[in-house]
Amino acid sequence: MRRGRVAAAAGLNIETLRYYERRGLLAAPDRSPGGHRLYPPETVTVLRVIKAAQRLGFTLDEVSDLLELGRHRHGKRIDAGLQQRAHTKLVEVEVRISDLTAIRDNLTAALDAGCDDLLACASSPCCPIPFEAITLHPDSQPAPAANIRAQR
Repeated sequence: MRRGRVAAAAGLNIETLRYYERRGLLAAPDRSPGGHRLYPPETVTVLRVIKAAQRLGFTLDEVSDLLELGRHRHGKRIDAGLQQRAHTKLVEVEVRISDLTAIRDNLTAALDAGCDDLLACASSPCCPIPFEAITLHPDSQPAPAANIRAQR
């Protein structure tokens, strides 16, 4: 299959196809006598797998590793294969969901309190945004939750 047909079948643009090839996600295709790239039909499946893995949160580097593991597996069980990496990715997603939930809750509280000016809000004892907890340096110890609530 020629480049344009492969890209269309996979729902990508040609530049993305070329980028994946440069990154090593796709093997260099054969060339026709006229110099056109000729991809095997399974390239469409590989491209769909890459896009699906990205939608699941895997980076292109992680996708590349997973594809490489699959190519060299030869029926052997690999300890850090898809199962382990999917578990690790799931933990990362759960942490991001928790972070996003906290952000949503703080933004909702700020909206409900009518906060309109970050500087004025930060110096107000009734501001619901936990500025102190958010701005602490990672090496410092946060104030106990009861103290933060008492300061509001």
